[in-house]
Amino acid sequence: QVHLVESGGGSVQAGGSLILSCTATSSYSNYYMGWFRRAPGREREGVAIIDTDGVTSYADSVKGRFTVSKDNAKKILYLQMNSLQPEDTAIYYCAADKWLTLDTASHSPFVYWGQGTQVTVSD
Repeated sequence: QVHLVESGGGSVQAGGSLILSCTATSSYSNYYMGWFRRAPGREREGVAIIDTDGVTSYADSVKGRFTVSKDNAKKILYLQMNSLQPEDTAIYYCAADKWLTLDTASHSPFVYWGQGTQVTVSD
């Protein structure tokens, strides 16, 4: 079992940057890891995925602005967010599973989720 804890959320003005971290309580080197977000009134959506080989994929809305990375030794997943916009305001969650995609509809019922961290971007 993998327990995930996010940190690094906060409030920032448009154009600013934040780094989110997700610390795992056990090794996740054999898991796909990802960042997802839920904006007010919207369904949870995929933001970025990094697979066991370090290959990444991003939602079109964040390509070129967000970067996902991980440190397997420290068991930390990161999301570097640059050029933030008000539409990026959401609760951000990290996730882990044997296989993940950005499409939440494809997820198994066994995905591990963190508790979420709020990101608020103002004009």
